[in-house]
Amino acid sequence: MKYLLNTHFHLALDNLRQNRGRTFLSALGIAIGVASIVLIMSLTGGVNNLISASSSKNNANLILVRPSFGKAENSFIDGLTNSRQFSKSNLTIEDVKTIKKVKTVKSAAPIAISNSAVSIAGKVYQNNTIVATNNDLQDVLDLHLKNGQFLDYKLRENVAVVGYKTAMSLFGTPEAIARTFTYNDKQFMVVGVLDEMNDPINFNNVDFDNSILINIDFASTFESSIQIQQIDVRTNTSSDVDSAVAKIEKKLKELKNGDENFEVVSGNSNLHPAGSMLSVISGMLTLVASISLIVGGVGIMNIMLVSVSERTREIGIRKAVGASSSQIMLQFLFESLILSVIGGIMGFIFGYIFAFFISLVSPFAPHISWQILGLTGATSLLVGIAFGIYPAIKAARKDPIESLKFYR
Repeated sequence: MKYLLNTHFHLALDNLRQNRGRTFLSALGIAIGVASIVLIMSLTGGVNNLISASSSKNNANLILVRPSFGKAENSFIDGLTNSRQFSKSNLTIEDVKTIKKVKTVKSAAPIAISNSAVSIAGKVYQNNTIVATNNDLQDVLDLHLKNGQFLDYKLRENVAVVGYKTAMSLFGTPEAIARTFTYNDKQFMVVGVLDEMNDPINFNNVDFDNSILINIDFASTFESSIQIQQIDVRTNTSSDVDSAVAKIEKKLKELKNGDENFEVVSGNSNLHPAGSMLSVISGMLTLVASISLIVGGVGIMNIMLVSVSERTREIGIRKAVGASSSQIMLQFLFESLILSVIGGIMGFIFGYIFAFFISLVSPFAPHISWQILGLTGATSLLVGIAFGIYPAIKAARKDPIESLKFYR
């Protein structure tokens, strides 16, 4: 049996070599489909790895308090449409003060984000991320300063800390201490510049490299309604998290007269807001890319049917000298499988090459795993069998006498 299979394999290879152009084009159809799947899975895997690494960093004793819209938990569409967008946040500065009173809470920092213009010496700079917070944020997120100091209530209220890239874009240098800018008709002085972080994807949904941090208490004096999107809480130890979550929930319910318009999450729930949506989009894109595999499979079937027609006389001769229908079927099925495997290998290589080039201009590296290799390999084999079985059966059912009469 081993010798017979080896013979079928080499016969299939010989025939494919004789038609190299046709073989390449047939395999290319599968390669395109496989490359699309590999590209999508490797890039989304890279993004997920970046999200997980960022979200798990110093995450053991971290708690997040977020607005909750009270929609059905099991509603998939609701989960996508309201997941952390927080267009109407119900968190307040009073909530932050209440949370800080919990015994096991070490620090609590609000995150209130707005996108606004600032001006320097009469020149306006549009689309700046303004983060209103307090001095606890440095401890909660373990932020490091390149120079200067963090927000401090002992200083003037109208002080700011800027991200590294913001300092470069606004002032042309990271040495921006004592520089001033105007925001919302209020003049601010820079007292600190953050170290470069290169962490644009995190559980706060804030790129601190491109942000301006200001005092939330001062911001509330000239902004009528501060929208706090999230409150980051750090407990004394990781063992305090569960009890702190329960106490925070209890105190906020009392403060809000029983209204449960918030959620308190910890552990693996502290993920970037786009995490769940990214998985859904990845699945949909992979499903769309799979359609090209069907197109490639149809191409293989078409080529195999042409091959069966061209080799009708060969089939008749083989049957005349004793070859069984199952042996004929295996020979053609081997050709289909080899075509799909070649296409799968080409697609796997091309997919990662494209992913690598894309990663050069993005903040994440492509995800490479044996699971992706196994999936693409199994998919290629499945396509080869599914679209090669009909031509193989058609070849096996050829009448030897009629086949011997056939001339090309």
